[in-house]
Amino acid sequence: MVKVSIEYAGGLHCVATHGPSGKKLETDAPVDNNGKGESFSPTDLAATAFGTCMMTIMGIVAQRHQVELKGTKVEVTKEMSKDTPRRISKLTTEFWIPLPENFEKRAMLEQAALSCPVHHSLHPDVERPVVFHWTGK
Repeated sequence: MVKVSIEYAGGLHCVATHGPSGKKLETDAPVDNNGKGESFSPTDLAATAFGTCMMTIMGIVAQRHQVELKGTKVEVTKEMSKDTPRRISKLTTEFWIPLPENFEKRAMLEQAALSCPVHHSLHPDVERPVVFHWTGK
């Protein structure tokens, strides 16, 4: 169990503290929802959690199989619904993996990414297209 403590700082800003480490992060409401967009919004953090979770699970599996993924890049594009209630409607994720397209453990690594806990925690209405680019020679 992990506890995250959150304090409202005013002006649509929050400061969250990660209990185990004491590390802090700040959020702000996005410009399109009355904020200044000065930091991650709560829904930006959901997109960040999605991408980092997929990369972390892929990394765990890669470590088990002595595969080096250092330098892999992940990009998540978040889209919000146009209707109400306001919600994340789509998280498009792209990976750039510096291994060859015919890498023997490719399917295993891709499946690992798609099995992350955040992926399984999102509402089924959230579209989640994922593209893997294998860029190595």
